[in-house]
Amino acid sequence: MPGLVASRILVGMGEGVSPSAATDLIARSIPLEERSRAVSFVFGGLSFGSVMGLLLAPPLIQSYGWESVFIIFGFLGIAWFLAFQFVKDGEPSAGGASTSGHLFFSEKNSWIGSLEELEGSLKDVPWKAFFKSKAVWAMIYAHFCGSWGHYTCLSWLPTYFSEELSLNLTEAAWVSVLPPLASIFVTSIAAQLADYLITKGVDTTRVRKTCQTISFLSPASCMILSSLDLGLPPWEVVTILTGGLALSSFALSGLYCTHQDISPEYASILLGITNTVGAVPGIVGVALTGYLLDSTHSWSMSLFAPSIFFYLTGTVVWLTFASSKPQTFSKRD
Repeated sequence: MPGLVASRILVGMGEGVSPSAATDLIARSIPLEERSRAVSFVFGGLSFGSVMGLLLAPPLIQSYGWESVFIIFGFLGIAWFLAFQFVKDGEPSAGGASTSGHLFFSEKNSWIGSLEELEGSLKDVPWKAFFKSKAVWAMIYAHFCGSWGHYTCLSWLPTYFSEELSLNLTEAAWVSVLPPLASIFVTSIAAQLADYLITKGVDTTRVRKTCQTISFLSPASCMILSSLDLGLPPWEVVTILTGGLALSSFALSGLYCTHQDISPEYASILLGITNTVGAVPGIVGVALTGYLLDSTHSWSMSLFAPSIFFYLTGTVVWLTFASSKPQTFSKRD
């Protein structure tokens, strides 16, 4: 058990830096008019990976044992790392962040910089200015709300399908593939639409607010329908929930682009802040759902009601305070 816990901690540490690193690369390399597609392509890989993992893991375990999943997926990660070392660092785009003078955006300095230089660079980050911005707080809360629905559904929907909808374990496992599979399709459409609107001159803030609103209200509406006693057959409930969770992928063209919109220079740090808060529901939300389920014996109250609450309040906060207007953060602010 200690070894398993330690390995999970190491996985979390490794995965924790990857979203900010990817955001930094996109912010420096991709212009505004292509940002939604770039973000969706990169972060949409999470849905693709979920689908492949759910499809490949069962036959691997059945044929070669559970250890094969860790070994094969681990070697795939190592292979990706080795291949990525040969990728050349391109020139920053016109809308990207400048790479001069900042340790965070200089590949050369990032390798040869000392711990003292890193500490000095961290001190140069305008932390106070970040937390004085209403737009930043809107991103923080929106990330928390979206993660609550994502993590609780990821953890509890298979059990819901099995116990509440009376699907057998095999059916529940296959049904669990549907939301990320549908998300791949939705993500591509949302990204194309968002970039098209921005190219045509639609205000970037309006585009981001619209996409994020769809991302919140769609799953909230579908969860409300699933909570009502409408006498729907199980597969119709599955279809409703799958559609709602798939439409939540509009967030990749909403929230996940806004960090870069307001500050390409500090986009990776801003995502690190919001992603840290967004990780809390993965701990608190999943455990609280189990506690409420044991206490109320109601899936509507334990799984759906909290997610609906955060989706709706997240929408209000996002529409009120979110902005994609570029901000110049200063330590003097």
